[in-house]
Formats: sequence, structure tokens, C-alpha cells
Amino acid sequence: MNTKIFLIGFMGSGKTHWGKIWARKNKLAFYDLDIKIERAFRMKITEIFEKKGEEKFREMERYHLRKFGHRDNFLLSCGGGTPCFADNMEWMKGQGKIFYLKATPEKILEHVMHETEQRPIIKDVNPSELLFFIQRKLAEREPFYLQADFVLDINELNENSLSLLIKDMR
Repeated sequence: MNTKIFLIGFMGSGKTHWGKIWARKNKLAFYDLDIKIERAFRMKITEIFEKKGEEKFREMERYHLRKFGHRDNFLLSCGGGTPCFADNMEWMKGQGKIFYLKATPEKILEHVMHETEQRPIIKDVNPSELLFFIQRKLAEREPFYLQADFVLDINELNENSLSLLIKDMR
């Protein structure tokens, strides 16, 4: 059976962390879309945003996402904005199952507050305004995130969280 899983959610929600664990546990290949893009550009996401701009980044994101149409049995950790641009959400829905890792703004802040330099959309945000920025950006993106097939609260996740859902899909 062909399993295609797309993990979506705001930065800091644990997509890469849980994706690696769940992929290994369920014998799926694990991929991180941002890493694919960084390798293609030979630069970090923050550099791509600075030197090429967000529009170029989103074009490359869409292009590299579509390459997964030819792959089977994988779990892909998508960037926080991936489902919100172009027709990425509709495309992913047509390919496999989408899991939204839902986190509160406070939990996101806790996870990203010490890595702002590596995260292009918060790199230049004043630390005292970071929670407000996260709240606002999450409110913009959540209508896209909520189109996922499954919504998983990050506070309830463990290494088996995905296994039962995958079993039902197969």
C-alpha cells in the first residue's frame, strides 16, 4: 500500500522532530521540504529569503513539493507556510493524508524563541513583540492548517501517535 503523509503546522510545532520518529517507527522514508530546498539552492532558508525573496522561495517550495507526486511510502515535514501558498494544500490532499500539528502560540514561542536567526519570518521581529507576531501569523495560517485530514494537539503526541492512524489508512 502506498502511504504519503504530509505534516503541516506552524514553525516550532515539532514537524521535523515527530516526523523523524514516526517515519522510522512506521517504516516510511522521511523528508524535510526545507532541507530539500536548501540543498537545491545551496543556501539556508534565511539566505534564500534575503537574497532571492519570499516569492522565489515559494516558487521553489511548490516545485519541490510536486516532486513528491512520484514518490511512495514517505512522511514529509512541510514548511510552516507550505499549505498557505499556491494550490499546495489541494495538491497534498490529492496525493495523500495531511496531519496538522496544532500548537498554542505560547508553546510555539517557547520552541522558537532561541532560534529566531534560523527562521526567516521571525528573524527581524522585536523579541518583545514575538508572541503577538506568532498569534497574528498563526491566525492567518490556521484556516489552511485546519483543512488537514487530521489535527493532532502537540501536547498529546508520543511515538505511537501516528501509528494507529496510519494503520487505519492502509
